[in-house]
Order: sequence, then C-alpha cells, then structure tokens
Amino acid sequence: MENGGGSRTRAVVLAAVQGLVLALVVLPFAVLGLVLTLLSLALIPLGIGLVTTPAVLALVRTLAATRRRLAEEWCGVRIPVVYRPLTPGARPWTRTVELLRDPQTWRDVRWLPVDMTAGFVTALLPAVLLLYPVEGFAVAAGLWRELAGDGTYWYGFVPVSDQPTALGAGATAAVLLVAAYRLTPALLLLHFRLTRALLASPEGELAERVRVLTETRRDAVDTSAAELRRIERDLHDGAQARLVAMGMDLGTVEALVDKDPERAKLLLAQTRRASAEALAELRDLVRGIHPPVLAERGLGDAVRALALRLPVPTEVVVDLPGRAEAPVESAAYFAVSEILTNAVKHSGAGRIWADLHHADGLLRISVTDDGRGGAAVGAGSGLAGVERRLGTFDGVLAVSSPVGGPTMVTLEIPCVLS
Repeated sequence: MENGGGSRTRAVVLAAVQGLVLALVVLPFAVLGLVLTLLSLALIPLGIGLVTTPAVLALVRTLAATRRRLAEEWCGVRIPVVYRPLTPGARPWTRTVELLRDPQTWRDVRWLPVDMTAGFVTALLPAVLLLYPVEGFAVAAGLWRELAGDGTYWYGFVPVSDQPTALGAGATAAVLLVAAYRLTPALLLLHFRLTRALLASPEGELAERVRVLTETRRDAVDTSAAELRRIERDLHDGAQARLVAMGMDLGTVEALVDKDPERAKLLLAQTRRASAEALAELRDLVRGIHPPVLAERGLGDAVRALALRLPVPTEVVVDLPGRAEAPVESAAYFAVSEILTNAVKHSGAGRIWADLHHADGLLRISVTDDGRGGAAVGAGSGLAGVERRLGTFDGVLAVSSPVGGPTMVTLEIPCVLS
C-alpha cells in the first residue's frame, strides 16, 4: 500500500509538472503558429504568402507532431494522422497549393486556437489544482492577516476576515488537495484527449492498421523465408550429407561382401550408426518445424516438455481450458522457446517460472526468471524477432527487466480456444 501511495503521489506531481510545462512553454507556440498562419494566408493574394506559407505550415506541423508525441509518451494517447504526400522538389507556390488541399493541414490550423484557449486551461488545471491548496494552508496558518489587512480576503469562495474563516479556507484547501490527488492525472489526460479530438484524422486509424498489417505481413514472409533457408541448410549439411555417405558405404560393402566379409561387417555397423544419427537429425529438424507433442497434446504440454529439457529448474503453470488454432499455438510455442533460451543463456537465472492462461479472449503467457535483468527488445536478445512473430497475429510483447532482476516477459495473443 505504501508503494502504491508513493506511485500515485509521483504520478500526481508529474502530471502537474507536465501540465505546467505545456501551459508555460509549449502552448505559447500555438499563439505564434496561429498568428503566422493567419498572416501568411492573408498575404497569399499579394503573392508573398505563396512563398511563406510552406515554411509556416511546416512549423505548425512540427508543433502538432510534438504534441502527438507528448500525448503518447506522457499519457499513452495515440493520435493517428495522415498527411498527403508532397511533390519532391516542387516550387513554393505548388507546395502551398498541395498543403492547402490537405485536410490534415486544416485540422492542424483549427487546433491552434482551441489549444491556446481550452487547451491552455486543461493543461494548467493540474498544476493549479495541486498548488492552490498551498495558499489555503498558508491562509489558515495566519497569512490571512497580511492578505486581508483591514478588509476581507477571498480564498476561492471563502471570505477570510478572522481566524475561524481562515480555518474554513484551510478546510477548503484540504478538500481541493484530495481532489487534486484524485483528478490531476485525469485532467492532463483530458487535455490530450481534446488534442486527439481535434488533430486525429478519420483515415488515421485505417492507415495505421494498413501500415501494421503491411509490416507484419512482410515480417511473416521474411520469417518464413529464413525458416526455409534454415531447413535447407540443416538438410544439406546434416541428414543429406549422412545419407550420401551411407550410400557410398553401402556401395563399398557391396563390393567387399565376398572379398572381405569382416570389413564389410564393420562398414555395415558404421552405416547403421550413421542411419541412426541421420534419423535423429531428421527428428530434431521436424521438432524444430512443428514439435509432435505440440500437435498431439497442445501448447501446455509442449511447454512442459520444453521446460524439462532446460538446464535451469523451470516451473510451468498451465490454465488453458481448450486449444487455440494451430498457427497461434506454433507462434506461442516458439516465442516461449526463444524467451526461455534467452533466460538460460543470458540471465544467469537460478530458477524460471512460466505461466500460461487464457482470459478475455487473450492467450497470456508470462516467463519470469530471477536472473541479473537488463533484458530489452532490440538489445540482441532475440526478443525483437519474437515481437515480429507475434505481430503477425496482432500479439504484443512486454518486457520488465530492471538491472539486478527479476525479468518478466509477457506476451498476449488474441485468440479463441476450442
């Protein structure tokens, strides 16, 4: 509870500081952007605006892009937009016409006056709501005498003229502080939702979805091609080479069976061992493509079997009332395999825990180890490949791995069990 209260307090203070930064640093640029835009558009009939408008609208786009980035980084609010492509190397007046024909340009421009009014208020409110109670407590502590003088000082709606009314101001400040504790992060979120309502384009979500699908399709094709190359390489360098050698040995045996039976028997024994090794390699290859235990008994037992082969003690908890589709099970299995391999190779863990369950239409798998931590997507750990594999199924990957550990890797894949 103490940690939770501390986290909440940090979130409240951070939201107030971020809102104050928006109000005092970022928002004034909205005034500059609007003034320059209106001035440049007014000068278009004179020809001057045809030259200045591209630069001014580029500034407005930069302001809007900065706000979208802050919205996602600070409050997790994504604001999808779609700008029409501009002709490379176009003259300033041609670029001006293209910019003015872009609906997103006008969304950016309409956002500016709202941002400098309602946006300013919603950004400043978190800081005001958190700091205003300080004045109320100061009034209750005796500051009212200097502030009121011979008259009455108003703290909010409370008239302060003596100590009892000053204590009323302090009680009001306490109520406001409780409200700030509850509402400050929500007010900052309200600011960014207002920004999204003005800047987001109706086509943005669809365009973003198309982009994600294009990337995941490309990743799926690349992954399949790489898998085919691996299978070809393993067959060529392993089982195929052994089978060729076995054919040559059998030819030699055929020639020696009458002349030197003892040597023929030795070659036959050698060939039998080679055939067993080739069969083992083929089984390993098939297991790498689609493990038989996965096809026969499902994801839970396949992960249990995988854990039994690890050199680190691994506990697996499975709560799956059914089975997902085969492609989903395969993607989840190989993702877990990669995560467990990373934990064994790089974490220095003494124990690993894996949990598989299905809830709310999502297959959730978490792998935790007590190792040294420091894992990250894209840090050469193979997690980037896992993320791409999951992306094909709209799955997501989250990594929590502070230095010193523990590390928890969680993946979620939308699916229905049967």
